Amino acid sequence: MMYDAVIIGGGPAGMSAATILGDKVKTLIIDENDRLGGQLVKQTHKFFGDHEHYASMRGFEIADKLLKEIQKKPVLISLSSTVIGIYPQNTVAYVKDGQIQKVQYKKLLLATGAMERQLPFVNSDLPGVYGAGAIQTLMNQYGIFPGKRFLIVGSGNIGLILAYQLAQSGVEVKMILEALDKVGGYEVHANKVKRLGIPILTGHTIVRAIGDEKVEGAVIARVDKNNIVKGTEREVVVDTICVAVGLTPLIELAEQSGAKVSYIPELGGYVPLRDERMRTTNKDVFVAGDLSSIEEATTAMMEGKIAAMQMVEDLTGENLEDKIYDDLNSLAIFRSGPKSAKIRTGLEKMGINVPKIDLPKPQRFERYDDSKLHAVIECTEEIPCNSCEYACKFDAIKVGININSVPSFDPAKCTGCALCVTSCPGLAIFMKRSEDKAATLGIPYEFLPLPKMDDKMWGLDREGNYVCDVKVKRVVKNPNKTNIVYVELPSEFADMVRHVKYPSKESPYVCRCEEVTLDEIEKVIDLGVTDFEELKRLTRVTMGPCNGKNCKMVVLGILSKKTGIPISSLSHGTSRPPTKPIEFRAFLKEGEE
Repeated sequence: MMYDAVIIGGGPAGMSAATILGDKVKTLIIDENDRLGGQLVKQTHKFFGDHEHYASMRGFEIADKLLKEIQKKPVLISLSSTVIGIYPQNTVAYVKDGQIQKVQYKKLLLATGAMERQLPFVNSDLPGVYGAGAIQTLMNQYGIFPGKRFLIVGSGNIGLILAYQLAQSGVEVKMILEALDKVGGYEVHANKVKRLGIPILTGHTIVRAIGDEKVEGAVIARVDKNNIVKGTEREVVVDTICVAVGLTPLIELAEQSGAKVSYIPELGGYVPLRDERMRTTNKDVFVAGDLSSIEEATTAMMEGKIAAMQMVEDLTGENLEDKIYDDLNSLAIFRSGPKSAKIRTGLEKMGINVPKIDLPKPQRFERYDDSKLHAVIECTEEIPCNSCEYACKFDAIKVGININSVPSFDPAKCTGCALCVTSCPGLAIFMKRSEDKAATLGIPYEFLPLPKMDDKMWGLDREGNYVCDVKVKRVVKNPNKTNIVYVELPSEFADMVRHVKYPSKESPYVCRCEEVTLDEIEKVIDLGVTDFEELKRLTRVTMGPCNGKNCKMVVLGILSKKTGIPISSLSHGTSRPPTKPIEFRAFLKEGEE
């Protein structure tokens, strides 16, 4: 059978293309899964971007929305169909129900996506070693836990999102390893994870998995210029290792179609050469999504629409130039931020010029009136998202034309409605009201069970450390499942607490450097110790490498609560040099050994 347009791959790019092609030309979608959606169906987090491209919607919700649009059009969908090759005379062969089927096309869109990269390490073939996509499939589609204690290798958005989803599921994520010296994914994703107490170790990698018949642990070590630093190896007890070190485009069908491919590492490896309208070197073949460059699902949907509109022009002669131009401009703006610099470089190697679009600096306003409930926006990285601006009905938040801009916030216009909190995909907005002694915080919360009024919980800081006890005052449920838990806490900790959790049986670490727990501190205070310096000497709290920068205020808060003495009346100890850890050799005179 001859089709005007055949789409191979029913993920975000293929589905978006079908919404354009479906009522214009005779269209067939072929996908190997039993439902359309691709990676979207396993994504439970909210997407970044703008409202036109489904910002603040969760991945599986976007898949459902696109499917409903496609079902309104005369599009033929062939599911559970595995394409085995592209043959001469524009022929696609695929297997369905055990039989080979063949169709011909006038125009072909390849949206085959990518596969996960592998990371070689000793015993990587043990049961219990997974790719991130496999874990999301098991957990989010089929409700199966692959394990109970996870080690994640790779801190790109996929690894960070998976860590958060695993924590939502109630399993333990020991740590995330990143071989580079900085986190690869969005800062807001990393912050969400760190608030849960999940450490991200940069400059570290996995050396080997431990176990005979299954994973029982792992050896990790520091990395320097891609080399393992000898003597830094240590063991961690885990039963599941997740490798999330990137994706590689699936180019086989593109090559078989006659499209030329080239190695462009910035785009993910070998990719089909194409123009800005997604046409490959074969004029009848187009590409979109991760096959063309490893990026966000949002850019995949944009590329799918652009390719589809150009295919419609080719097939029908209809003039869609204005719409194509608008979408190309939206895509250029989406890619104009710092996080897309690598993509821009890769596209330039392909001969596609991405126009430079300057990012305006956010407007600064005077400090807000803390006695009034207002939003606190902790989104300081230039990423493509304007969900908060769209959600705010009172013009208090501005992002501007370039959605990569950092939000500007005018506290005078904020009414405390908290719509921005529930819309933010990065959970980077909080509500705050602070008075002399007590403060109220509104914290975005995506965990079960939901707290109840008057429940006592632990307040945790940006690194997941215990700060103080908090009391739940109100819980606001939201249809998109980003609920807000309002808690009461001492005013001095209002800028420190960023997450809450129910107390666990194990006492939390207050001083992580010296591994001093809340129980240990409280026991010493119960013995009659009310002086900070004495507490410090007896427990070694604040005597670690950070010199108390992370925990001194927390310790003083515990001391104040237990003794009834205001923090302002307590001695905070003596600041002694050196203020940061240094090697003893620094004190030697020149020439001394």
